[in-house]
Amino acid sequence: MGAVTVKVDANGALVVPKETLEALGIPDGGELRLMVVDGALRGSTGPSRLAALRRLQRKLADAKPAGGEPSVLDELIADRRAEAAREEAAERAWEEGRRRGHAAE
Repeated sequence: MGAVTVKVDANGALVVPKETLEALGIPDGGELRLMVVDGALRGSTGPSRLAALRRLQRKLADAKPAGGEPSVLDELIADRRAEAAREEAAERAWEEGRRRGHAAE
């Protein structure tokens, strides 16, 4: 949707076209947050998705399951790290054995 021109009445009210409100998902009687940014008027239907995501991340950052037990995700991460360490150790042992085998030839 392109830019639209709106009129300001004597009381300072803006009339936003219905099509614009529908495109923004603003119902009759809904709210539009306006702010001036670098001399331009910007509108928003509410907090940005990024701001909402960051609030949720902060809220969940310290969350622990009931009873203080590790979460399934924590257990999965620990298992994957242990498996990666075993794979690295096996690879180092294989490389060491290969070097010893070549040194004997």
